[in-house]
Amino acid sequence: STTRSRAGGRHGKREQMAGAQRTAAVRLLRHFAIDLRPQGLERLPSAPSLLIALHEGMADALCLCALPIPLRFVARREVFGWPGIGPAMQRCGHIAIDPEQGARAFRQMAREARTAMAQGDHIVIFPQGTLLGIQTAFLPGAFHLAQLLEVAILPIVVTGTTRVWEHPFSARLRYGQCVSMSVLEPISRDEVGRSDATGLRLQIQREMKRVAFSPGHAPPRHYLPERDGVWPGFRFEYDPLWAQDQGPS
Repeated sequence: STTRSRAGGRHGKREQMAGAQRTAAVRLLRHFAIDLRPQGLERLPSAPSLLIALHEGMADALCLCALPIPLRFVARREVFGWPGIGPAMQRCGHIAIDPEQGARAFRQMAREARTAMAQGDHIVIFPQGTLLGIQTAFLPGAFHLAQLLEVAILPIVVTGTTRVWEHPFSARLRYGQCVSMSVLEPISRDEVGRSDATGLRLQIQREMKRVAFSPGHAPPRHYLPERDGVWPGFRFEYDPLWAQDQGPS
């Protein structure tokens, strides 16, 4: 009885935390007058899943947090040291990683993600691992994690957030921007389990980027080295299937 009471108390606290996170995100979206245009919300899962999203701006997280499901994000540890946002992420139980630590970072992420999912939360990973833009390739960690934890993958395409706040390329902040968010068809845990991780990554990457360029979607951010720099020492890969200024080549 005591064990059930403690488990129920933890679950209640997680629900309260998720609700508070969602409320804060909605208020900030309203404050910045972001015109968020979601599609496919009927595809949101009930069972804890791995959500993978395109990443081009700090407002991505706000848009995802507005979804009516409990989320925990995987983010670089340095973000947890930022004033304001860092302490909030720690309180909400988000997962800090050090990608440069390779296998050790993956094992830690897997442990914490498993715990979070056991508590009913969905895990969010930005597989590009960078804000540079649509041309950057997906890294393999998220797809190996889904197979290890035996969970479904839910792809979410978010575009337009780079125009809200241009950090780290500029301090410029804009109000009233349009952001598109498309929830795609989930990949079931059975399909994830029987798929080759590399093939699964490339298939999902191509489909998500195709949607990012679809009519009506806010234009995605493009990585231009002469404008954005080359970022020595920072790990990212270029996706050879996508041209600089348009869709797949």
